[in-house]
Amino acid sequence: MNNGSGSTPALVSVVMPTFNRLQFLPAAIGSVFNQTFTDWELIIADDGSEARTQEYLHSLKANPRVTITWMSHTGSPAAVRNAALQRARGEYIAFLDSDDIWENRKLELQLAKLRSRKQCQWSYTAFTNVDRHGDTLPEESRRRWIPCEGDIFDRMLRGEVSIRTPSVLVTRLLLSDSGAFDESMRSAEDYDLWLRLALRSEVVLLDQSLVRIRAHQENHSADWSSAYVGQDHTFKKLQSYVDPQRRSMLQRERVRNALKLASEHATRRSAANAWRALLRSLSFSWRYAEWWKRGSRIVLRTFLPEYVLEGFRRRRGRVT
Repeated sequence: MNNGSGSTPALVSVVMPTFNRLQFLPAAIGSVFNQTFTDWELIIADDGSEARTQEYLHSLKANPRVTITWMSHTGSPAAVRNAALQRARGEYIAFLDSDDIWENRKLELQLAKLRSRKQCQWSYTAFTNVDRHGDTLPEESRRRWIPCEGDIFDRMLRGEVSIRTPSVLVTRLLLSDSGAFDESMRSAEDYDLWLRLALRSEVVLLDQSLVRIRAHQENHSADWSSAYVGQDHTFKKLQSYVDPQRRSMLQRERVRNALKLASEHATRRSAANAWRALLRSLSFSWRYAEWWKRGSRIVLRTFLPEYVLEGFRRRRGRVT
């Protein structure tokens, strides 16, 4: 057990990036201090927060279990997490975002489950989406949840696996072998890393909600398309790491991702961006009948007036 002197590394390094969010940060940090498992270190990487947030973080420096890494503002979640990872000394790495909350037994239960599965080097838990006040969102009762563990790479590509960053616990060895967060990505860098972990190790699921993911206005990126761009980068990059069967899966998912991006642009009535997304994907999509079929529909939608589209939506709603 770590005695707090700093001479013996803690078993678990908790990585927390932050940029302001002072209204949520104390609760997130408090949920680490409230853990029943106590052999941890907390590494906070501050991405150039304003003075009030930095003042609060300075108040934590006296605690030997807390390390603060100060950064100039990057706006890159991947770079901020990686800065904290460089200071991590634990055998295991856990992630917690500065607006989310762990349940008190999260580390205790997850670490025990992970250590019981010798073939697994990483783990994730179920989670609950809450509002800015911490109350469960009404739509949670309808959210699709598929418990997935073992070799989950293919199921991740099919969109069956729901992994949130604060639910992940991974060995430092696996993280070192897989590489850290891809700093060239502005969004979806967590999904990119989970896929790389899944290529190297089976995963164990603790099917118990031990994390509360907070939804609020500040955590929605204004650049919504960056997630699609990030996933395209991942699907393209990973093709050189996998066998032909999985390469084919990655290519197909890349096509579908491009279609989703173009469709979202069309929904937002941005015809030029919808066409641009389709044209950019032509070089790797033209062999797929799905791209031609759905792409044609997307182009047609950009020409139709809104009242015609609304009529189609209402008719389809009556049919279903």
